[in-house]
Amino acid sequence: MNSIQKNILVTGGAGYIGSHACKALALSGYTPISYDNMVYGHTRAVKWGLLEKGDILDRDRLNEVILKYKPAAVVHFAAYAYVGESVENPGKYYRNNVAGTLTLVEAVRDHGIDKIIFSSTCAVYGNPKSIPLAEDHPQSPVSPYGASKQMIERILSDFDHAHGIRTVSLRYFNAAGADPEGEAGEDHNPETHLIPLVIQAALGRRSHVEIYGTDYPTADGTAIRDYIHVTDLADAHVKALSYLEARGASTEINLGVGAGYSVREVIAAVERAAGRPVPVRSGPRRAGDPPILTADSTRASSLLNWQPRYTDLDYIVETAWKWHLAQAKRG
Repeated sequence: MNSIQKNILVTGGAGYIGSHACKALALSGYTPISYDNMVYGHTRAVKWGLLEKGDILDRDRLNEVILKYKPAAVVHFAAYAYVGESVENPGKYYRNNVAGTLTLVEAVRDHGIDKIIFSSTCAVYGNPKSIPLAEDHPQSPVSPYGASKQMIERILSDFDHAHGIRTVSLRYFNAAGADPEGEAGEDHNPETHLIPLVIQAALGRRSHVEIYGTDYPTADGTAIRDYIHVTDLADAHVKALSYLEARGASTEINLGVGAGYSVREVIAAVERAAGRPVPVRSGPRRAGDPPILTADSTRASSLLNWQPRYTDLDYIVETAWKWHLAQAKRG
């Protein structure tokens, strides 16, 4: 493989998971080319490979970048990902996530690229009928965000059948943590993920953290989620690329640890990492929040030879705490 064939176009490469994936790709000998409209991305997060600013809805810009770098594959993260916002403004999500991906995939087709790794989500399943969730679980997304990802998976399947573009759709559970070497981390505005919200409360950057529901049928009454370290997620993208390079067929794969932690357990882990109490308030459940969400990741193990390395909650939280603390010290 010559150098130009090792270029990988990473849409959303300046974001949280995208930046970690770029590091994993670079460490594996690829050259990631981050393509990001910088609405939620950060220039400082692009430390591996190059940054090309552009929107996935902009076909001319996509053509320009693809012609310049001739990527061997696309790793597609670019999407709006706020569930609540998607309910309030579904048009924004269908236009960006679905129409934007269609524009990207048509460009991929027309330039002869035949491999896509897609950043999907467990939100395609909706409320679980059985736990842990396997890939053949019925799909009934409860938000436009989840529905947009489901639609994209269908588009990718149809483009495989029509044009031979093979895809691995990676359905994440709860991405968490930060690069163990402190080179990348989670920085959303607004922030909606539990671990950084609890860390912000521990740092005094917000008055408290809200627990949405304390009456779930779980050991401590709070909801349980499957937290997967972002470095493990990034590693799965590289393995998925290797799988497609070895002529693997299109597939959908869950990415999770297979076990969950409750909201109260996450708060306690942050308190241990920070060495201080976190102010908490309890509120009612949010509509559509199931008591437990955990993944069956058997397919990831069998097809990709992937296993999560960082499964301990205290370690996951510690990496996030160190990164957020370093950012706070920088001001």
